[in-house]
Amino acid sequence: MVTCVYNIKNNRIDETALNKCAEIILNGGLVAFPTETVYGLGCNAYDEEAVKRLYNAKKRPPVKPISLCVPNLSVAEQVAVFSEKAKALFDAFMPGPLTLVLPKRDCVPTIVTAGLDSVGIRLPSNPVALRLAELCGVPIALPSANLSGQGALTDGADVYEALNGRIDALIDGGKTEVGHESTILSLVDEPKIIRQGALPYDVLEPYIK
Repeated sequence: MVTCVYNIKNNRIDETALNKCAEIILNGGLVAFPTETVYGLGCNAYDEEAVKRLYNAKKRPPVKPISLCVPNLSVAEQVAVFSEKAKALFDAFMPGPLTLVLPKRDCVPTIVTAGLDSVGIRLPSNPVALRLAELCGVPIALPSANLSGQGALTDGADVYEALNGRIDALIDGGKTEVGHESTILSLVDEPKIIRQGALPYDVLEPYIK
């Protein structure tokens, strides 16, 4: 069974619930929670055993890297190398439905990036996700909260059904606002859209020419 289910509707900030979920993450646990796009499944990115648990819970192949959720640019710069272009994109579109792929720093465990020298950085605009990231104070490894090979989930009830028995806590915020995944933009070498998502290319284009 999922140990704790916290119902937080309308993006209401419940400090007690979020502090408990932050404690779970910092102690090696797995917490599913909403972003503005889809639900994510998070753990402490610096805790390699927790990341292994996350891969197992999702049945995710270990060759697939995991992006990191951060609360601000300061934490982002602890795990990734930011060019001026990357900082401009961060300032323009984060918080928001964008994942930036950047050169990683050595502190990021290899298991998170599946051996790659780059890492995805995500700063969600959902207030619950942002506050949880702030309370954790560490980057959160955050793939989508679904079993590998299945579609991303946008409702807390569906996350519970998919991951019950595999995770430690769920923050059920109902349906997510956007309803599909973030756009992934790589700035490693030449700018490249890895995945078309919630943020259209024509909005990004002036920043990546």
